Amino acid sequence: MKSHATDLIKMPLGFWAGLRQLGIAAHDVARRARLPLTIVNEPVVTTAQYFAIWQAYADLIGDTAKGIIQLVSIFETAKYPPPVLATYHARDYRDALHRMARYKILCPPESLSINEEGEQCTIEMEWLHAEQPGPPILAGITLAFLMELGRRGTGQRVTAQSVEFMHPIGDVQVLEAYFGCPIQLEAPNNRLTLHRRDLDRSFASYNEELLEILTPALDQSLDGHQRNRSIKEMVKWIMKRSLTSGRPDIHSVAKELGMSDRTLQRRLTDENTSFKNLLTQARHEQARAYLADSSLDIKEVAFLIGYEDQNSFYRAFRIWEGETPTNWRNQYLDTTSLSEGRLSIPTIN
Repeated sequence: MKSHATDLIKMPLGFWAGLRQLGIAAHDVARRARLPLTIVNEPVVTTAQYFAIWQAYADLIGDTAKGIIQLVSIFETAKYPPPVLATYHARDYRDALHRMARYKILCPPESLSINEEGEQCTIEMEWLHAEQPGPPILAGITLAFLMELGRRGTGQRVTAQSVEFMHPIGDVQVLEAYFGCPIQLEAPNNRLTLHRRDLDRSFASYNEELLEILTPALDQSLDGHQRNRSIKEMVKWIMKRSLTSGRPDIHSVAKELGMSDRTLQRRLTDENTSFKNLLTQARHEQARAYLADSSLDIKEVAFLIGYEDQNSFYRAFRIWEGETPTNWRNQYLDTTSLSEGRLSIPTIN
């Protein structure tokens, strides 16, 4: 996993306190993650460090599913960062979820995409600033938190219609009991599907006055964050989120950015690129990220980046990398294995 200048993540204020409540020492997590002990006092970490910390927690807790439910259940609402805390004071469950999706970019490493259709509301998550997916426990924590948000906000035991995870995630029965629905593993995406009727449930914790204070400040932070990113970075980010739903078009991307098609085209031209070029880059980058995950077969990778058939993906990948996806994956895995074999355990400070 590469580290990027923009992939710094603030550790949740209550994370280490939550682990203490579960009988897990912060220093044990740092050691397990092969990080300096001083990491527990760092307010900001990289994506790679963040993933390592969560994987260490999963290893120490023993069963991923139990680790998800235990931490989500004991985490104090007041200790969530402001972008998350604001969702608990939303008007209803729908308002809370859309606020979460809007402001989630201020709390990486994942983004959320919400789609309401028929009687369902699906929420999919995508990883940011990572060449490989995050640890399964973090995907589980994210979706369980969205469930917890509805329950704490409404004061009722809201249940999901279905939950899908890309990877094995421990005792499935524990998760089914928590979510109140079937759990599917080895799915194309990490996805929570809610009953759309539940989105109209009012929040007992609704606080209009507090939202009037928090919302402008969060919007200002969001605007500042977006100004610090080039338009092509934002376009690629939106593309990557929507590749599995089909080929993104300039109209839908421009709409999400709050501008016209012509304005978006002009902005991209000013940055010496085009919508078509960025779509190719987004597919290429996502293809490399998915191929780095050996649990995904080539056909799945093709689907995940928006190709209807495997042959089209093979042709495109040969143009990008000069070799087949299978050969690229084998070389990547061989290199990774060799690097890990040479890795020595760092000194614990």
